[in-house]
Amino acid sequence: MATSQCFENPPSLSSTCGSGNLREIGGLKTYVTGPHDSKLAILLISDVFGYEAPNLRKLADKVAAEGFLVVVPDFLYGEPLDSNNPNTGWDSWIKAHGMDKGFEDAKPVISALRSKGVTSIGPAGFCWGGVVVVKLARTDDIQAAVLLHPGPITEDEIKEVKCPISILGAEIDRSSPPEKLKQFGEILSAKPGIDSFVKIFPGVSHGWSVRYDLGDESAVKSAEESHGDMLSWFIKYVK
Repeated sequence: MATSQCFENPPSLSSTCGSGNLREIGGLKTYVTGPHDSKLAILLISDVFGYEAPNLRKLADKVAAEGFLVVVPDFLYGEPLDSNNPNTGWDSWIKAHGMDKGFEDAKPVISALRSKGVTSIGPAGFCWGGVVVVKLARTDDIQAAVLLHPGPITEDEIKEVKCPISILGAEIDRSSPPEKLKQFGEILSAKPGIDSFVKIFPGVSHGWSVRYDLGDESAVKSAEESHGDMLSWFIKYVK
């Protein structure tokens, strides 16, 4: 993951929004929205700026409006990256908030959803969360996956994907360059029985799907297009 790009364009966390509520799921504080009796769940895994980001919660509510139970856990334990703090050290932060730990923390969340009657689960991950999701996609625990401007994932991880997976990338992205994502698409297309989709969004940068300026019409349009692609994938496979 390119450190400098993770620090770029941080969201405002001064206020949160959303029509859902906070609950504890799998031991994590979690934003929950949508019909609580739904058997279909979408797990949104944030980027380094955490589960309170307003655009992420708006997206959760948008997905919930389609009938999904949507959960957004605090995998960062109340410690999102603070790019406005000059004392923030990337190396120490990422060491304390590794993606492998995020993967392990996701397992009890999924188990808790299953225990409540959920039969189909699709996670979507953004940057940091995209790395967690590709690790989940190598298991039998989920039914579909979406990666949006993911952090550093490997060809070996892609080769081990077991479920339908959609990768939505940015044209301007040092963390996941378009050429690398296209290579992933070639690997996935050669896997029998695994549906895949790779799309590169022109003119946008890493983080565009959740760190956009509401006052920028073009940015909003690109973000909403990615949201629509993500939702279409889940409607197709989380059922």
